[in-house]
Amino acid sequence: MDVSQYMVETGKQARLASRQVARASTGQKNAALLAMAKAIEASRDAILLANRKDLDAGREKGLDAPLMDRLELTPARIDGMIEGLLQVAALPDPIGEITDMRYRPSGIQVGKMRVPLGVVGIIYESRPNVTVEAASLCLKSGNATILRGGSEAFYSNQAIAACIADGLAAAGLPKASVQILETTDRAAVGALITMPAYVDVIIPRGGRGLIERISQDARVPVIKHLDGICHVYIDAEADLAKAEAIAVNAKTHRYGTCNTMETLLVDKVIAAQILPVLAKRYAEKQVELRGCARTQEILGGIHAATEDDWRTEYLAPILAIRVVDGLDQAIEHINTYSSQHTDSIVTENYTKGRRFITEVDSSSVMINASTRFADGFEYGLGAEIGISTDKFHARGPVGLEGLTSQKYVVFGDGQVRS
Repeated sequence: MDVSQYMVETGKQARLASRQVARASTGQKNAALLAMAKAIEASRDAILLANRKDLDAGREKGLDAPLMDRLELTPARIDGMIEGLLQVAALPDPIGEITDMRYRPSGIQVGKMRVPLGVVGIIYESRPNVTVEAASLCLKSGNATILRGGSEAFYSNQAIAACIADGLAAAGLPKASVQILETTDRAAVGALITMPAYVDVIIPRGGRGLIERISQDARVPVIKHLDGICHVYIDAEADLAKAEAIAVNAKTHRYGTCNTMETLLVDKVIAAQILPVLAKRYAEKQVELRGCARTQEILGGIHAATEDDWRTEYLAPILAIRVVDGLDQAIEHINTYSSQHTDSIVTENYTKGRRFITEVDSSSVMINASTRFADGFEYGLGAEIGISTDKFHARGPVGLEGLTSQKYVVFGDGQVRS
């Protein structure tokens, strides 16, 4: 296969398809999504069989545990894929919405209309369920998309691609509306990110190496996040039962996700009270603790946290802990070391909570909730294309609205400018 020629042809087909998808009715797009859900339901066994081939190959290659966790499809995760499609179908269609209409002194009316971005290229690793999430959100927001999954999920993605193609055909939409690349050649990525004539935006989802490469080499705008170095701060005025539940869930619910807590901050006033309780809970989950000097004094026998620990996304059962002097130091620590993904405060003090969400510069900030809620599905977006830590053009979980732009529309009645 000539990868360069293949990618140009893929881009041309995507550009043509994007014009048809942009003018598709809400009913037509929803029909495609519902048909995809039915196709996945009918193809459960084939999808799981394909996923087992990927898992077997991953074990032979020695992929690490977090990567294998993201790669695995279970019946529950397939249920989640189907539910995501149904939720996106139920969401309001943003395309064509006109807002901010106002009359000007000339008599014209000026407003903004929400429109698709065009062709969205998505590059991701491991998680085959991203294929469904990306396809559904791009389609509902009127975009064509080119998907390049990781080689480790090749068979899973191709099985899912067949279901997506069935859904598009059932609704009378072009097959090229969603294209899953049929090559694992890395040159395809290089081509995809340097085709501004055919691709309007790139969204990479994966490790730091992938994101940095895309950001450095792309000639197409990129929506990205580098790391998920997420914090939970337990304030002196926290409800300790809430604090325990949140701190355990944020770390141990799943280790290999970008919204998993990597650093726990605890006010010195309640550190001696809450840390032994948490240490016991973490020991039950076999979580390795690394702490500052004050944390070591309270717990004993744990490793010292280094400067690198505050900057590390472990994606593993490892947690860094720091005892801080109060809210000011907690905010300072987070704004110094956070990747601007998700950070949470546990407190019963309204004023402190307000300060935290105002002063912490992250894409999601929370009061009395686990960082694991930083997710498009949990935010009611139906699904997400990724979580952006950029400040332009989208920030936080990127759902339908994040995959659109706006253009000015003017309504006149024969006015001319004098």
